[in-house]
Amino acid sequence: MCSWAAAGRRLGGCRARAALPGAPGRGGSSWPGAGRAGNLAALLQSSVGDEEPAAARRRPPQEGTVLLFPGQGSQFVGMGRGLLRYPNVGDMFRVAEKVLGYDLLSLCLRGPPAELDRTLHCQPAVFVASLAAVEKLHHQQPSVIENCVAAAGFSVGEFAALVFAGALDYTEALYAVKVRAEAMQKASEAIPSGMLSVIGRRESNYNFACLEAREHCKSLGIENPVCEVSNYLFPDSRVIAGHLQALEFLQENSRKYNFKRTKLLPVSGAFHTRLMESATEPLAEVLKSIEIQKPFICVYSNVDSKKYMHSKHIQRLLVKQLVSPVKWEQTMHAIYERKQGVEFPYTYEVGPGKQLGAILRNCNLKAWKLYKHIDVSEDEEAEET
Repeated sequence: MCSWAAAGRRLGGCRARAALPGAPGRGGSSWPGAGRAGNLAALLQSSVGDEEPAAARRRPPQEGTVLLFPGQGSQFVGMGRGLLRYPNVGDMFRVAEKVLGYDLLSLCLRGPPAELDRTLHCQPAVFVASLAAVEKLHHQQPSVIENCVAAAGFSVGEFAALVFAGALDYTEALYAVKVRAEAMQKASEAIPSGMLSVIGRRESNYNFACLEAREHCKSLGIENPVCEVSNYLFPDSRVIAGHLQALEFLQENSRKYNFKRTKLLPVSGAFHTRLMESATEPLAEVLKSIEIQKPFICVYSNVDSKKYMHSKHIQRLLVKQLVSPVKWEQTMHAIYERKQGVEFPYTYEVGPGKQLGAILRNCNLKAWKLYKHIDVSEDEEAEET
């Protein structure tokens, strides 16, 4: 399916070898570029040798790269148009149509927006568009892919990161994303709920604000109300999710809690809270049925901002992620924290939108200066002239 390979040197607990996601033997799937894996593995082997000490094998930080995969909310009508000329992208969308049961490419290119923005559609769309963007990056700058040492994905983007890292097969992961998206759509329709973007101040107490919002909901007769931080984005920026009445209360009392700005997000439910509990079982069942391998490069979990260490770890935390806050700010610190004077890696956001780049800028300005976005909609001839 894909011509790129995830390759990396040892970084913490990550495997120091090359892999091709979906290589032969994984659920019967065979990727057209599978022959590259052996060549790349040989290249890495010849460049490091077996007898060199581990410290000597580590590449300088600036020679490594980091890939970031966006999540729901980054989608837009027209995404994918700039990717169709690249090898295997057409095949990726054709496989998606078979797995999903509808024409995903047409939905991405022509909409309508209201359909693309539905949870059950936008999650698979962002997943496929992001991995198609990796195809573009590999075509334009293959060294970026070969030198990748770490990846992270925001919410559903974590599935794309794991496919890129060789832990999940593309087709199986897409099916898991389909099940996840449908279950989250169903859960969000059960209770009027949503998500509120909050820009706060240093003195803002988000947990206290959520507590008072829950008490307000109880006064309205709502049992077991939910209102909690669901996304940690960057310093003084959070997303709070829960019952709509709680979010409306926070907007009306934003000055009391030292919130500079609040905005309801155009999503259908309170994602990454316990209101998504009903979605966990369907996802858990499908993850039990697919093969999960240890990533060949470091992939960081949204749940605890730590590197995935083994397949069971991935299986458990992908389910837990549904009802846990996305610790993206903490993940950015985990990836980019380094001693003074140590250079930063080049970072590429692969997929629709530039939200992760904007967050990185607010988390670590020095790391952001080496950031680039791989666009999914530009006219390629104009772009390459």
